[in-house]
Amino acid sequence: MASKYSGAGAGRLTREDYKKQKDLEAARKAGTAPPEVDEDGNAINPHIPQFMSKAPWYMDTGKTGLQHQRKTNNGKREAPTSIEETGWYSSRGEKVGQAPKKYRKGACESCGAMSHSTRDCMERPRKKGARWTGKGMMADEAVQSVELSYDAKRDRWNGYDATDHRRLMEDWELVEEARRKRKADDLDREAEAAAKTAGKDGAAEAAAAIDGSALAEDIEAQFASSDEEEDEEHQHQKQQQNDSAKSKSTVRNLRIREDTAKYLRNLDPDSAYYDPKTRSMRENPYAGKGTGGEGGLAQVAYAGDNFIRYAGEAQDVARKEV
Repeated sequence: MASKYSGAGAGRLTREDYKKQKDLEAARKAGTAPPEVDEDGNAINPHIPQFMSKAPWYMDTGKTGLQHQRKTNNGKREAPTSIEETGWYSSRGEKVGQAPKKYRKGACESCGAMSHSTRDCMERPRKKGARWTGKGMMADEAVQSVELSYDAKRDRWNGYDATDHRRLMEDWELVEEARRKRKADDLDREAEAAAKTAGKDGAAEAAAAIDGSALAEDIEAQFASSDEEEDEEHQHQKQQQNDSAKSKSTVRNLRIREDTAKYLRNLDPDSAYYDPKTRSMRENPYAGKGTGGEGGLAQVAYAGDNFIRYAGEAQDVARKEV
């Protein structure tokens, strides 16, 4: 019986064979029949759709299985994925053999090497190339044939040597150390000049007045990197700008931390309503406690947000607007 996984070369089936095949597939999906096994002895999932299980005509081997869905190298070596595997740049700049004594056909017209063309030559341009003078012939460079994987071809750091950064940091550390030493020498010369001008008595009094810890902090501040100071100043200015932007939007809703909160003035749940979203309490929280008179409201520290609207000349202004 032709299999579902045998590919396009199985041929046409009769109506009886097609019906038997469908019944067998249904039984395998239901679990009443054992699953089909490929040539390696692996069970094939009966729920795999036909468009995935059927091999195309150019990959059909006539055998049962899902080998066309598996990655094969056809005997080829897998592509390397890292520089350590490829050895890329390991022979960069190396020469192969000795320099030729005469010009060879197809070689670079400028230096006489066979490893590159004239337009790709990295030597200093000559007034007359080695092709015409026959002098200054260069040996061939070592050219590598590197086969990289898909990811390695698109790796922007492929070929980068991390030791280059370490050398750069060492150079900067030497420059920083020289700057610190020069600054220390300048401070020593300034201290000696000040001691000579002040005299012996003044120098003794100044030395007694100077605190060791303060002097150490001063020297450390003098030695601080200018780049770090600029970064700290930039961060400080940026923080001030952010704080000012935030304070503009929240200054209306802020209160002094020492003041009593509105919702703590009267803990009675039936007292004035406090709106937590707008942080407002429009009614008098002390209403009903003997503060209803004019003198009582004047003596109360807080009589609600609406009290300000109806105090002083606020009513006259409202009547004029209407």
